[in-house]
Formats: sequence, structure tokens, C-alpha cells
Amino acid sequence: MILGAIALAGVAAWQVALRWRPGIERYPVQGVDVSEATGDVIWPVVKGAGADFGYAVATVGATARDRAFQTNWDEMARAGLRRGAIHVFSFCQSPRAQADSFNTVVPRDSQALPVAISFRYAEDCADRPERAALVAGVADMITRIETHTGKPVLLKVAREVERDYRLTEAFDRPLWAVGNFLRPGYGARVWRMWRASDLRRVDGVDGPVNWDVVELG
Repeated sequence: MILGAIALAGVAAWQVALRWRPGIERYPVQGVDVSEATGDVIWPVVKGAGADFGYAVATVGATARDRAFQTNWDEMARAGLRRGAIHVFSFCQSPRAQADSFNTVVPRDSQALPVAISFRYAEDCADRPERAALVAGVADMITRIETHTGKPVLLKVAREVERDYRLTEAFDRPLWAVGNFLRPGYGARVWRMWRASDLRRVDGVDGPVNWDVVELG
């Protein structure tokens, strides 16, 4: 009976986790970020589930384009959501080539949210450049993307990348921090956006979705 009760409690906790999001009293602006891996997204339904904005992956590295980007980009606008594009950085490819690829895929849109550059380690890339070389390359990439979009970028930096490269020290740009359920505490500057869960289930998406909140203070 005890084991059964523990199992039931675990199932209940998991169900709560799948629907959890930070309170809207503290974080009134909340949204999602998606990619082709998310699957089909019915954006009006997602908006009805509480999303105020959406970010969609546009490019990965210097050569890969997210196959769902254009659909997500167009459908976010039709649903009346503010939209932003994400570039997923590759440590194995030229930052300049990555910027040029992104600028080719994503149109300039004065109404769009700032571009987010996502820094995380990937299993298919073992390269770890020296910090000085990486910072120089990223600085050039940022300049190219900001020249194209006309807005400062947002840096989405995973904890382990920040630990190794201290990107928030190198660049005076807003931080998009990552951490499930608990407020992140890493980085040289206070984060402006927090990916609070990568498990959340919302109507309009078959699988789990990344849920994000904005720090307005």
C-alpha cells in the first residue's frame, strides 16, 4: 500500500509538472520557443493557452535551416503573437558564416522581437575553441546580425557554456537563462528571459514545449 501511494504521488507530481508555469502575477509576459522538433503548432490555440509571444528556430550553424521556421513565423503573426527568431550556434562552424546564413533566412522586420542566439553544447560537435577566439568570432556575428535586424540581440546561454566561456561578461546583451522550475542564478548580469520549463504541455502542441517568461523589473 505504501509503495502504491508513493507511485500515485509520483504520477500526480509529474502531471503537475507538465502543466506548471511561473505565476503570471510575477511574470505577466510569458511565451514559448519552438523548432521543427516540436512538431506542428496550432498558434491560435497556444495563444489561448496563455502565450503572449513565440520564438522559432530559424537556423542551426552555418548550413542548416529549420524546416518549420517559415510556417511558424507566418502563423505566429496570423495568430496575433509577437514573434522572434532563434539562431542555434555551432562551435564547429565559422561564426561569420553562421551570421550570413541567418541573415539570408530571416527577413528584417521592425515589429519582430530581438533575435536570440542560442549557445548550448551539441552531441555532434566536440570542438571547444579558445575563449578569445570564440568571443572575437561571436562579436563579429553579433555585429552582422544586428546590422541586418536593426536591434540588439538576446543571448540564450546554457549554464555549462557560461561556465566555460563567460559570454555574459564579454557582451553587454540581455541574457536568456535556462533552467527547469527554479529561477536561474548564473551569469554576470541579471537575466531578462527565463526558459522555465522544457516539459510543459499546452493545448495546440502534441508534445512538450519550451515555456519562457520575461523579467520586467
